Amino acid sequence: MIFSERLKKEREKRNWSQNDLAEKIHVSRQSVSKWETRKNYPSIEVLINLSDLFQITLDELLRSDEELKEKIIRESKQLAFPKRKMFFDIVLVIGAFLLVSKLIIFGLNKFAGTDITILESMPVVSNFLPLALMVIGGIGSDYLKDKYVD
Repeated sequence: MIFSERLKKEREKRNWSQNDLAEKIHVSRQSVSKWETRKNYPSIEVLINLSDLFQITLDELLRSDEELKEKIIRESKQLAFPKRKMFFDIVLVIGAFLLVSKLIIFGLNKFAGTDITILESMPVVSNFLPLALMVIGGIGSDYLKDKYVD
């Protein structure tokens, strides 16, 4: 039995409405509804509260729902290098911003008749820097996204 079915079964066994259950675990009724319709899953803290409330083990509550088990495992992991990953994410965003800026300036020069130049004396930098930043940021961020603390 998947988590959503088990939750609804346990709630109905006690003749509780979704609102009753929500009040007991301090969440909104909409959250309970989303859990029961598999649109979302609760956090590990809420799962522990549900386990205590229903007097069943977490294993009984979760065992057959592969998607929920994967979510809990994923949330429990911590990135090994969060600051480095954020640095590469920022480098990627800066590169994208520079590329968009370059394209806007190119469009203005081409179609609006303006004559905006950026780093005219260093065309290699102005032409390839955005791309280089995006590639470096993307590769670094992608490499670090799956590095977790053991």
